[in-house]
Amino acid sequence: MADEVILLDYWPSMFGMRTKMALAEKGVKYEYKETDPWVKTPLLLEMNPIHKKIPVLIHNGKPICESLIQLEYIDEVWSHTYPILPSDPYHKSQARFWADFIDRKFYDPSWKIWATMGEEHAAAKKELLEHFKTLETALGDKPYYGGQVFGYLDIAFMGYYSWFKAMEKFGEFSIETEFPKLTTWTKRCLERESVVKALADSDRIIEYVYVLRKKFGA
Repeated sequence: MADEVILLDYWPSMFGMRTKMALAEKGVKYEYKETDPWVKTPLLLEMNPIHKKIPVLIHNGKPICESLIQLEYIDEVWSHTYPILPSDPYHKSQARFWADFIDRKFYDPSWKIWATMGEEHAAAKKELLEHFKTLETALGDKPYYGGQVFGYLDIAFMGYYSWFKAMEKFGEFSIETEFPKLTTWTKRCLERESVVKALADSDRIIEYVYVLRKKFGA
């Protein structure tokens, strides 16, 4: 019996973009179901009753929640093709560490940069720039975070790429000017079809940010 793969996702989600990249790298065909996270559909509530969030990967009727967990699941289930995680235990641990850093440290100021004003906005910008610098330093002179091959951490961070332009606009800074190595890395990643097809349009993201700012009174 063929695998049934469904992805519950919402077009601006950086987390869903990760999952789409991983599925594309593995050549996995799936059904995409647009799921607005502000509207808790019966299917979303059934498949993710704890967090009630997207993305949710459904494989043969079984839900897998949280994008980083989905990347590992995809890598293990479809292990016969392109490896996402490094095989070396130490390198794997480092990839997981930095992916966790992105979601624990980078995520918060990445939305506060457009959602807040005044002192909170200034603090968010300072923190965001520090995290960009930390991630650029972690990349070093390597072509990809995992070394010579595109992999887990590249996917984890490139999920945010569609939001970079909004961060620059509302934070009034230039990633290309301040973080040239990161810029080179993003351009290299954008040469991959899996990445390009997974990403949302950056200008459309900015339009969506204006909607959110109005919604939350920013």
